[in-house]
Amino acid sequence: MQNRKLSTSMEDYLETIFILQNEGKSARSKDISEKLSVKKSSVTNALQLLSEGGYINYNKYSEVTLTDKGMKYAREVYKRHETIKEFFEHVLQVDSELAEENACKIEHVIDKKVFDKLSCFLEFIMQSDITCVNIEKFRQVCDEN
Repeated sequence: MQNRKLSTSMEDYLETIFILQNEGKSARSKDISEKLSVKKSSVTNALQLLSEGGYINYNKYSEVTLTDKGMKYAREVYKRHETIKEFFEHVLQVDSELAEENACKIEHVIDKKVFDKLSCFLEFIMQSDITCVNIEKFRQVCDEN
């Protein structure tokens, strides 16, 4: 994971472009605007900054694509998001909508060492014998509190 230098909103733009491309959709200003629920002028400004930083290929009236640098960064943001969301849903038993909302916030601020430990723990839990990790008992204890 690289040192994060981009703001939360810039990371959200990269992640959105990454997701749109992986879904086989065009990543145009309009699509990004709709997905992030922001004004097109905000998207234009962000895309110009990301282009200047070498993260995307951007021309005003064409599809936006990630550069190698942008792809690497976007993959890392997406991985953090999905891992945190999965941890919330499968380990902590948080409903999907709440897990998504919180993962979107935490993905931008989590320390690399903490994320690596969380990711390792999640992988361990998901591969463990379910009788050793009693998620149902955990859910009952949480519900009592």
